[in-house]
Amino acid sequence: MLATVSSQQPRARDDDLKLHRSAAFGEVSIAPCLSQELVNMGSLPPGSVVAPNYITIGGPADLPPTTGRGGARNLACRLSYALTPAQVANLTAGAAYAADIGLPFTRMITIHWRAAGVALADMARATGRFVDLLAKTLARHGVKTAWLWVHENGDGKGWHCHLLAYVPGNLVPVVARLQRGWLRRITGRPYKAKAIYSEPIGGRLGLEVSNPPLHAINLKTVLGYVLKGASPEAALRFALERLEPGGLVIGKRCGTSQNIGSAARKASA
Repeated sequence: MLATVSSQQPRARDDDLKLHRSAAFGEVSIAPCLSQELVNMGSLPPGSVVAPNYITIGGPADLPPTTGRGGARNLACRLSYALTPAQVANLTAGAAYAADIGLPFTRMITIHWRAAGVALADMARATGRFVDLLAKTLARHGVKTAWLWVHENGDGKGWHCHLLAYVPGNLVPVVARLQRGWLRRITGRPYKAKAIYSEPIGGRLGLEVSNPPLHAINLKTVLGYVLKGASPEAALRFALERLEPGGLVIGKRCGTSQNIGSAARKASA
């Protein structure tokens, strides 16, 4: 669990809370496609070595896929081991823009997809379905949302997702009541204990309303945690203080909702 910043902490200056906004975004596949057998296994065979590659060219990473949920950008042949500088730039700019449009991230949700029974190669599709269910639920209550997510994979923890999203305090009980059912729908399996964990950013509901500066400080800390799987180049460029191996991810490593993606940000500039 992340430690929250106490209200006794001094207020951060505007410069302290400023996030990076300008960068080029995009990715390409970085390894030959795995056989379907390996994709279904969700892991590589013992002894296999795939060299990391952080090339980042092509179209915007947050463009919608062209072939439905998942689509070409989630192909199992795309392997990665860390967040690239372009991805970190996109995520930090998206987080800042979410706050600018009145949808600051208020909730951190961690989904342990391996524990839930989802194969590594299917993690991106599962995360996509989860955020779709979240957004539709909030929309039924007349609320817009914004979100970003990052996938990681590590020894002991397995593959999992960190999701930051705007969920107003009055709808947190609704989401909490439904989210286990969402996992059952996505996986087709009974819910596994501790497969999902959710907590308010800053430690209490409504902090973004009652104390916006304090919420911003806590959000900055949480975002730093979510970005801890960055490449050394990205860590240096964005002065990330916490780093851990991001692990092998098959398919899309991170994403944002369209309303805070690069196209939305450019349109508002």
